[in-house]
Amino acid sequence: MRQETSEVKFLIVDDDTVSVMAMQRAMRKLKIVNETKVCNDGQHALEFLRAEVCTYGRLPPYIITLDLNMPRMGGLEFLEAVRADPALARVIVFVFTTSDMPNDVQSAYSKNVAGYIVKENPSETFAKALDMLDSYVRIVELPA
Repeated sequence: MRQETSEVKFLIVDDDTVSVMAMQRAMRKLKIVNETKVCNDGQHALEFLRAEVCTYGRLPPYIITLDLNMPRMGGLEFLEAVRADPALARVIVFVFTTSDMPNDVQSAYSKNVAGYIVKENPSETFAKALDMLDSYVRIVELPA
């Protein structure tokens, strides 16, 4: 029987409402009950994470799923800002995007993403990827 997790929080950073809803639906199906927040672009996510640091004195354990193509601040810009901020630099980020451009993949990995997942068939891709993330959260020891 699957044990429910609750410590690590998820942050979905994506401007596509349909993708966000598909991820949330997949999380419910997989019985992932971790607290989940949604930001619609990189700037919103950066402000949210910095507010979390102010509230808790440090960033609580988060796993971020990040789209690359968003308004205001795209995913790669967000990664640059996060990696340059000592309070946020160690956060775990998985890219979830429609882009399979080698340049985007290389740029994301150069900014220390934990994985790069291309949204091919959104519902199937999200279910498989979130199942992997659920296992990741249960097995990997994250920094406090």
